Amino acid sequence: MSIRRAVAVITIAGLLASAAACGGDDDSATGGGDITAEGVDDGSELTLWTRAPLELQAKALVDAYNKSHKNQVKLTVTPNDDYVAKVGAAAGSGGLPDLFAADIVYVPNWTKAGLFADLTEPIKLLPYADKINQGHLTAGTFEDKKYVLPFILDLSVIFYNKKLYKEAGLDPEKGPTTIDEFKDQALAIQKLGKKDVYGTYFGGNCGGCNVFTWFPMVWASGQEVMNPEGTQSLMDGTAAQKVYSTWRELQEAGAIAPGAKDETGATWVAGFQEGKVGVMPYPATLLSTAAKTVDVGVVGIPGVDGGASTFVGGDGIGISKDSKKNQQAWNFLAWLSSEAAQVDVIAATGSTVSRTDLVDNQYSQKDPRVATVNKVAAAPQSKTPVSVNFQQAFNAPGSPWMTLVRNQVYGDAGGLAKDNTALTDTLAQ
Repeated sequence: MSIRRAVAVITIAGLLASAAACGGDDDSATGGGDITAEGVDDGSELTLWTRAPLELQAKALVDAYNKSHKNQVKLTVTPNDDYVAKVGAAAGSGGLPDLFAADIVYVPNWTKAGLFADLTEPIKLLPYADKINQGHLTAGTFEDKKYVLPFILDLSVIFYNKKLYKEAGLDPEKGPTTIDEFKDQALAIQKLGKKDVYGTYFGGNCGGCNVFTWFPMVWASGQEVMNPEGTQSLMDGTAAQKVYSTWRELQEAGAIAPGAKDETGATWVAGFQEGKVGVMPYPATLLSTAAKTVDVGVVGIPGVDGGASTFVGGDGIGISKDSKKNQQAWNFLAWLSSEAAQVDVIAATGSTVSRTDLVDNQYSQKDPRVATVNKVAAAPQSKTPVSVNFQQAFNAPGSPWMTLVRNQVYGDAGGLAKDNTALTDTLAQ
């Protein structure tokens, strides 16, 4: 981690601590009154922040809401790398917007810091509350109070190139169902010997990419990545070791496209979209984009002996501690979880709905790949990991997780116990 980045992280942490210290039980954090079931639609202007990766869905949602409501939402989209700093600075100065989305792995930390208003009671009033994605609700729960709803779900699945599968003599209608099948199919693509075509790819210097795509291989194997409290790493288990050895074998066989070792996530999906990668774990939200250039097959991420899982990622959204328009902001959130928003906007843009009772809809029925994604999302082995220190342990540049991954694939694989202990030390801080 550079000195500049370290200072930035320390500054953000301080701002969040300050926000927590002054947020507490102040009436401004609850809007000075109870939020009704539907909130208030009285023509108020609301502000909403989100990060750039969700711009397509966020704009579609805001446009649809603004066209059908008196309230008007003003959307601000911030580059992903700048978003945490922006939220941290605003939290410390009392300048958060009415509504803001947060990468679900940040939600536990920001909830504990007091950045969101309490939504426990209005969520209870939703007639379909028990159908809302429980992973996101759990991530946004602190001391038995709920603070966020799902904004956009981002799921990890396996994408494979059907054209390359045919050329390699593989069944284009059957993606991998075990970790070994994933390896074997990637190697079969590699054996084609086609110029600039490789079996697979991964973000070798991207912590977030690898929690998103490797954690599900562990879950699908019936094992966990952390203890229930999110304070101890279990990434030295037998399933995790199988994941590491698989990627190391693929690396040694030359089946991982060049550039993976230094891949920070910026160009992580480009090779597959260009038809140069055979099979790889992939963000489901990019199905419509990838399908423009590749005949894409989709399956859940498999475990050692089968099964299927996904990392239920994406963003949660809540009302900020600084909003003075909680009733109006809740009107947007209540609409966001409605069938009109979930099906007519979220599903229509190719994204996964956040309600289990709406997964079988007119859009998923038209595309069996979307139906596959929805089915995996609802599987019991699909999860959202929750830890207050998740960012520092796994996602941050130079994190102990990134050290572990790089050692297991490229370096000293014998240091797993030490690297896993370093992960636990960070989680337990």
